[in-house]
Amino acid sequence: MKTCRYHLLALLMVLLLSACGSREQATLGHFTRALYTPTYATGFSILGPSDTTQIREGESVLIRIPAPWQGERAEEQQLFIVRGEAAIPQGYRGPVLRDAARRIVCMSSSHVAMLDRLGAVERVVGVSGIDFIANPSIREHRDRIADVGYDGNIDYERLIAQRPDLVLLYGITGASAMEHRLRELGIPYLYIGEYMEEDPLGKSEWLVVIAELLGCRERGEELFREIPERYKKLKALAAEARTPRPKVMINTPYADSWFMASATSYVARLIGDAGGEYLYRRNTANHSLPIDIEEAARLTAEADIWLNVGEVQSLQELRERFPKFADVACVQRGEVYNFDKRRHAGGGNDYWESGVMNPDLVLRDLIAIFHPELLPEHEFEYYRKLK
Repeated sequence: MKTCRYHLLALLMVLLLSACGSREQATLGHFTRALYTPTYATGFSILGPSDTTQIREGESVLIRIPAPWQGERAEEQQLFIVRGEAAIPQGYRGPVLRDAARRIVCMSSSHVAMLDRLGAVERVVGVSGIDFIANPSIREHRDRIADVGYDGNIDYERLIAQRPDLVLLYGITGASAMEHRLRELGIPYLYIGEYMEEDPLGKSEWLVVIAELLGCRERGEELFREIPERYKKLKALAAEARTPRPKVMINTPYADSWFMASATSYVARLIGDAGGEYLYRRNTANHSLPIDIEEAARLTAEADIWLNVGEVQSLQELRERFPKFADVACVQRGEVYNFDKRRHAGGGNDYWESGVMNPDLVLRDLIAIFHPELLPEHEFEYYRKLK
């Protein structure tokens, strides 16, 4: 009897080992199943294993950022999120986040806004330029939130002391200067490229990526679904306007050049969706291009409305700083607006922070500027009329 039991136990062990040995070893190639497919954003994908019955990773996730910064040399970035007792895919050498991120360093204020929308702003333990952040919770808890400095001048001792699970980066025309050091320190990071999105709704859709990092993707999807619903209703309202579409000029000179956004850019789309006509259609690139002051003067002379005038606080200051534009019709009529209503004493502008998560509120402001008859009781959120 003992001999039979011994043989039976040995047989079971062999079968178990055979089953384990036949299990396919996971590689990145297994992560092809889309867990979330963006509707408006173009800069990310969230992938799970193609066969969860055979691969031990289960609901582990691969986040891919194909073009994390501008330019032809943009290099795809990845973050692998290990859930439970899962293993890292064979051959993967990128940053790894284990389970949910609970201590996060944000290198852009827009990251803070996304975390705030998810009810997780308390997970922020470090920021870049705390004086420029508008979020009241961050400003009220400066004692526990470290200002780690700026991309080229980071206080790594302060950053390490915060014991972050994850650092949220951004790149403009190349990789962040922090990337190499973070790899050395073993601190996971991910590029959040919402600023690269041209669609206003594409920017806010990055909320789903942040939710995945927190382990609550479904909640992120639920919150995001509400934004396009509100935005599209307002866009439809603007399309019903019976008044002409006003011609719109943007920006002011910077370093002897006047930068104009692409005709397919975020700001141009907002202007179009609000029932306006963006004047500079020649730029079809994926970034702003400079024009000379003479061309800017010609365009401004054609404009019915002038938006986004930088640091200018009043019509008088506008006339004094740019006397060449003092007599154009839109200035004479006072049709000049800036997006700095929610600018605070530290110099930060909430338009670039919470505005990313509220494209519908930004659109509503612009509709009230272009077609005030459609929203007669409107109170501005981000814009104000210069006096």
